[in-house]
Amino acid sequence: MSVDMQGARWFKSSYSETSGQCVEVAFLGGGRVGVRDSKNPSGPALVFTPGEWAAFTAGVVDDEFERP
Repeated sequence: MSVDMQGARWFKSSYSETSGQCVEVAFLGGGRVGVRDSKNPSGPALVFTPGEWAAFTAGVVDDEFERP
C-alpha cells in the first residue's frame, strides 16, 4: 500500500521524555494512521488502517502488551 505522507503533521505524546526515544504519530487521509521513530523522521513509517489502529489502541488501554 502506498500512502502519501507529504504534509503529514507528526506529533509525540505529551508524556514523551526529552531524550528523543519515542514514536511519532500522524493522522493520514482515509482514516489511516502513520507511526514512525522520532529519531529517524526521514526513515520508514508503519501505516495502519482505522480498524488496525482501533484494535491497537484498545489493546494498549487493556494492558494487552504488558511484559511478563
